[in-house]
Amino acid sequence: MAWMDRQRRSMMNSGPILARIKAVLRKELVREFLAEFMSTYVMMVFGLGSVAHNVLTNQKQGSYLGVNLGFGFGVTMGVHMAGSISGAHMNAAVTFTSCALGRVPWKKFPVYVLGQFLGSFMASATIYMLFYTAIQDFSGGLLTVSGPKATAGIFATYLPGHMTLWRGFLDEVFLTGMLQLCLFAITDKNNNPALSGTEALVIGTLICIIGVSLGMNTGYAINPSRDLPPRFFTFMAGWGTQVFSAGDNWWWVPVVAPPLGAYLGGILYLIFIGCNSSQEPPKTENSVTYEDHKITILPKSSSSKSALTPMSVSPASVQPAQALGSSGITERF
Repeated sequence: MAWMDRQRRSMMNSGPILARIKAVLRKELVREFLAEFMSTYVMMVFGLGSVAHNVLTNQKQGSYLGVNLGFGFGVTMGVHMAGSISGAHMNAAVTFTSCALGRVPWKKFPVYVLGQFLGSFMASATIYMLFYTAIQDFSGGLLTVSGPKATAGIFATYLPGHMTLWRGFLDEVFLTGMLQLCLFAITDKNNNPALSGTEALVIGTLICIIGVSLGMNTGYAINPSRDLPPRFFTFMAGWGTQVFSAGDNWWWVPVVAPPLGAYLGGILYLIFIGCNSSQEPPKTENSVTYEDHKITILPKSSSSKSALTPMSVSPASVQPAQALGSSGITERF
């Protein structure tokens, strides 16, 4: 009886504690932090896992295309996981641009980035544990950054021999600018956005396309959250200080260049496309508006046999749950 009373009292005492935990988890910033943590973790596990297959089997059970697909579909899964909560940025450069352009409050910047960095770090630790024996077998127990048995490249990007530091910097600026430019286009409800519900797949495809077409020069980090935490992990796990000194101290470029490139890409879109995409097409007296589609019908022309010409068909309900952090699946990787 005494034991049952103690059990009953402990359950009664745990009630308020659970209620407090639930109250904390319902807070907006906490939910956004956890969303960025989990979505980045998922993206990085799939991405780094695909690199591990490519490196540790000498491309027998992996390929460069497989790496691009791994990161691309990893981003897709991350967007599905957190798109309606935080916008699923999974990328400190995208978060920086969102804040700099006034789409996300600056107070959320450290929350998002901390969640991304922790998720990326934990994903690196997960891949290391999953492939530990394969890494040891491939490297002969010697963890190196360069050479034929190098394994540090599983986790972070490193500059190849044909690239210089500043060429690599410009490459990362350009690639991240292209990423942000296309992300704005994909999620701009006043232009021609991805169909509702397909944003995650389209954004994942974008990542894959960037890797397939432009990734060979620097490994297309295009994301401080993808590169810096895994680099810190390899430093702690035994690869040593060479993870920072390799490639003329390359480590800082994937941290600094992507935010600059993303900001420039966002500005370019807003100047050349965004400022014009909100303008409604002129209406004529023959314009008919339906609930889901707007079809403009032109008067019959003497030079044409067609009486009806659809000028524009624009779905009215196509928009992400949140735009670039402030409105849903917008910019993320």
